[in-house]
Amino acid sequence: MRKITPYLILGLCCVAFYPRPAAALNFSAPKPKFGYTDASGKKQSVEIVDKYYPKKLVHPFGNDSKIDPKLRRAATIAEERARAHSLSKCWHYVKEALVAAGVVKSRPQTLLAKQAGQELVKDYGFKKLPVTDPYQAPVGAVLVYGAKRAAGHVEIRTETGFVSDFHSKTPSRRPLVGVFTKS
Repeated sequence: MRKITPYLILGLCCVAFYPRPAAALNFSAPKPKFGYTDASGKKQSVEIVDKYYPKKLVHPFGNDSKIDPKLRRAATIAEERARAHSLSKCWHYVKEALVAAGVVKSRPQTLLAKQAGQELVKDYGFKKLPVTDPYQAPVGAVLVYGAKRAAGHVEIRTETGFVSDFHSKTPSRRPLVGVFTKS
């Protein structure tokens, strides 16, 4: 009994004074602020940005009534069916999403992704937008990319990025042929 008592007391002290990780979270350092005086003479302050996020995604033209709502549905369908990594079947997945959403009545016939824009304009009533930055494409727009010796790439703009046979927060690095929508 005499040997157990010192160990019991030592054990209880260790448990009582052991730092808990959850308690440490409550006492975080305050965010540094930058103070300035605005044009009207009023003092203002804002949090200092300590991390850089290149090309932060925004929701461009999110409620653009000129864009066919079926294209937004096609974007959602493509997101649901997309994989984590490319299967090199981008045009196949985009075609299936366009047909499933009712944007086009029949499945487009071109084999190469870089030819998708021409077929969508010629046979399905799409229009090419004067957009050169993929981040400025409206949600649901079909983005077509070219390639010299390859099939190219096709993807649909979503609210959180871009989707074809896989999800991506950034657009393809290939040269953009055009941004296509249907009104």
